[in-house]
Amino acid sequence: MEKTEALYDKFLDEYVSDDAVRKYTTLTAGYGITYLLKNDYGQIYEDVVDKYLLTSPAKPLRLLEFGCGAGMNITRLVELLAEKGVQIDYAYGTDFSPRLVEAAGKEAQAFLPAKLASKLKFCVAHNERLVEDLSEGIGEAKSQIGSFDLVIGVNTFRYCHRFGTQNDCAKDVFRLLRPGGVCVNIDMNDRFPAFRSHLKRGNDGGVECYLPSLDEYSSPFESAGFEILKKGNFCWIPHSAGRALTACCAFMTPILNLLARSRAMRSLVIARKPV
Repeated sequence: MEKTEALYDKFLDEYVSDDAVRKYTTLTAGYGITYLLKNDYGQIYEDVVDKYLLTSPAKPLRLLEFGCGAGMNITRLVELLAEKGVQIDYAYGTDFSPRLVEAAGKEAQAFLPAKLASKLKFCVAHNERLVEDLSEGIGEAKSQIGSFDLVIGVNTFRYCHRFGTQNDCAKDVFRLLRPGGVCVNIDMNDRFPAFRSHLKRGNDGGVECYLPSLDEYSSPFESAGFEILKKGNFCWIPHSAGRALTACCAFMTPILNLLARSRAMRSLVIARKPV
């Protein structure tokens, strides 16, 4: 328990720092993440919405991102869907860092029209107790359980594995989604050479830097009752890349996918709550 609390405190110190705010907000983040949100990641979200979530007659979507950091991803998703003419009922972003939640609110106000920004709210919540913390954060007693159409997590689920709370998080995501709702999880691939966790293991046995395998990313969702729609590896562009490196990596992506897709930077799991 003491070891877990010490690890949590270390992560919290990291993610309430000025460096964290600069790293996860549009004006100071790398060009690579901005590109990915509009392209690679954006295409995944579009495909999920078009294939699984659009209804006839159309119903406004309800969105949630857990571990949202400073809100870049959910803000761009709201913007992307609005540009496609997809109506949004409401959207929430949660993160365990109060500093990043504050920055996320400013991100939405800066990059969304006022009408759209009013649909997006952020609150402090831990991944392992999403239902409880989200209910408290929005001031409504668990009213959002079973209401969300789409839940996304980007570069956050690996921390659940490090704390041993991955099953708790997956169960809460399951509870928050409506029947037929979809969860998209994107995280670091342990098979990408620069990420490989066994190269980073220190005195803690690798817990602090541990990266799950693709099967480890998907298994908690399977255990929670999800149907796995897709899992695999993709993306060769670092979040921190500048314009030149982003352009080079985008150009090389088809070749790299052909030669070594399983070694790509990101792991992807798309899971659906059964109807």
